[in-house]
Amino acid sequence: MNKIREKLERFLKDADKTVFLSIGSELRADDAAAILTANELLKKNLPSNFKILLGYTAPENLTGEIKKFAPTHIIICDAANSGLNTGEISIISADDIDGAAFSTHMMPMNVFINYISRDNPCKTLILGIQPETLEFGVEMSAPVKKTAVKLADLIFNIIKK
Repeated sequence: MNKIREKLERFLKDADKTVFLSIGSELRADDAAAILTANELLKKNLPSNFKILLGYTAPENLTGEIKKFAPTHIIICDAANSGLNTGEISIISADDIDGAAFSTHMMPMNVFINYISRDNPCKTLILGIQPETLEFGVEMSAPVKKTAVKLADLIFNIIKK
């Protein structure tokens, strides 16, 4: 988690306004990891320049809200199979997901990022939480749940500085 902390600190160092966009389905086990992270962040006393958006399985529906907020930085978080141990976090380059839909969702993430950035240039960081299972109707695994909560605490501790 120290590597993730360092990268997040570096990424958010010059952030003026940040959006944390969670993507996932609460019906598909570990696919809800980012939703849990967002909900944990929402419980905290966040600064007004840090906005949490629950994108669920259709983050493209929030493009208007994102553009209206005009962030300088966007953190996109989702379950992502990066070949890591369950619950580990990866930082995924937008270039690495070129042309592919991100996780289980329909819109290619590079298209989404390009659309948002066209009118409002901003930095984007993609966090992927390694799922154990994305099976429908199954409860989130303990390691993923633990990571999602820790990630919320980590982000909050960085932005409150």
